[in-house]
Amino acid sequence: MKKIILILTLFLAVSACKVNPFTGKKMLNMYPNSQIFPTAFAQYDQFLTENKTITGTADARMITNVGQRIAAAAERWLTANGYPGYLNDYKWEYNLVNDETVNAWCMPGGKIVFYTGILPICQGETGVAVVMGHEVAHALADHGAQRMTAGQFQQIGAVAGNVLIKDEQARNTFNQAYGVGSQLGVMLPFSRGHETEADRIGLQIMAIAGYNPDEAAELWKRMKANSGGEAPPEFMSTHPSNDTRINNLTQWAPLAKLEAKNYGVTSFK
Repeated sequence: MKKIILILTLFLAVSACKVNPFTGKKMLNMYPNSQIFPTAFAQYDQFLTENKTITGTADARMITNVGQRIAAAAERWLTANGYPGYLNDYKWEYNLVNDETVNAWCMPGGKIVFYTGILPICQGETGVAVVMGHEVAHALADHGAQRMTAGQFQQIGAVAGNVLIKDEQARNTFNQAYGVGSQLGVMLPFSRGHETEADRIGLQIMAIAGYNPDEAAELWKRMKANSGGEAPPEFMSTHPSNDTRINNLTQWAPLAKLEAKNYGVTSFK
């Protein structure tokens, strides 16, 4: 049994490796687009039937227009950097939903929702582009599939421990320690890494699309003010702290402008 678990884990680790085109680093992802996209599309359609979608307004048109510009910029970057056809399976869709929650999200394959509650913080098209770039980046980097893969490995570790540890008291101690340790030491840092990666990729894409990357840090200052300072410690959160994001985005904005210059973009909205 020990050998079987080890062989299975090694096989999954090797077979799940895929290169992130934006970072050049290998990432764990054992869910191909052909498997995860149809499920995501169906879930998105179900969500839309259960929530009030806003159409035909200036805000709704803005969400779609910004999304299309960001997606086009992403495709432009991918093609120029040796990944033509990377987005062939993506089915971009942008919807504004009537909900006061300050949030937006993108499902695998490019299905995006903005809640009306985030629009006052965006303060217009460039702010929307900051959020849109971040959410699109999650989809481009397969973060959803990576989280699912990480969850699978977390479960394998738990099963392996329970199989290998015969003493009941020791097994109970392992389960308690493994649950907390794997969450704080692996899963939460993994999630924060994805958020940071999406911030950086999104900043680059929004700049190529012609939006001012300096606005990203300003948006997160408004997000921080809106939160009233209420947030868990960073090590206990799925997201970097507001201050961490503001500092990162401030440092990265000039680099995003330089990248955009490679595509002939020298002025920004």
